[in-house]
Amino acid sequence: MEFFVKLTNQSQGRDRIFRTTQYACALSTYLLRNDPNRKELVGKLKSLESSMSSGRKLFRLGNTLNSIDAAKRTVLLTDPVLRLSLTTANLGRALYFICDNLLWLRNVGLIRSIDKETWSLHASRCYLLSLIMNLIRDSYVIGQLMVRRARDKEFQRKMDEHLTESAEVAEAVVPQLDALIFLLLQIIKSHPAVALDTLKNICDLFIPLDKLGIYQSNAGVVGFCGLLSSIIGVVTLVRPNLKIKP
Repeated sequence: MEFFVKLTNQSQGRDRIFRTTQYACALSTYLLRNDPNRKELVGKLKSLESSMSSGRKLFRLGNTLNSIDAAKRTVLLTDPVLRLSLTTANLGRALYFICDNLLWLRNVGLIRSIDKETWSLHASRCYLLSLIMNLIRDSYVIGQLMVRRARDKEFQRKMDEHLTESAEVAEAVVPQLDALIFLLLQIIKSHPAVALDTLKNICDLFIPLDKLGIYQSNAGVVGFCGLLSSIIGVVTLVRPNLKIKP
């Protein structure tokens, strides 16, 4: 109960609960779509999914300013790669929220002069840009961590033990590739925040790619990826130590 209260007391927490419900409904609808006995349930799930989506648009009305404020902070970072990737990602999110807010105003009838489909595509492009830049940041951070770990003498000893522990393994795989995978797995285990952020961004990537027709999957894949990224978002909100910084 304390966990739920803590989550719902934050607007971001409520948004993530709505997002989790939205994509859970989308995935369930896809899985039940061919069951003739579940048509009424599928209709209710679609209605709930639509309600969750509309509710999230309302929660996101102030997020444009938050993203701009985040961009002001990241532009001061000393690392040029982090500065460029994170600032661009935050500006992309700000543009996405502007498009999203205009779509909400159109849906409630306050603006009728904009084309819904066109602005929805604009929003997806901005969202895709933000995700790509976040993935560049994740890749850069993982690369830095791998370089540091590879230089550690204790890790080099573990690496040598791993590569020589089995003659069959040494013959079956390329040693350099096996060493790279071993190093990557060690980074993922020791830095869960980076691993979760990377997984979340990869999952989210399927949403705009499908919307824009760049890589079309299906509603089931989009629903599953959206649900998984939403769950990660909830976990990182409740446990800030699992949220990547900066």
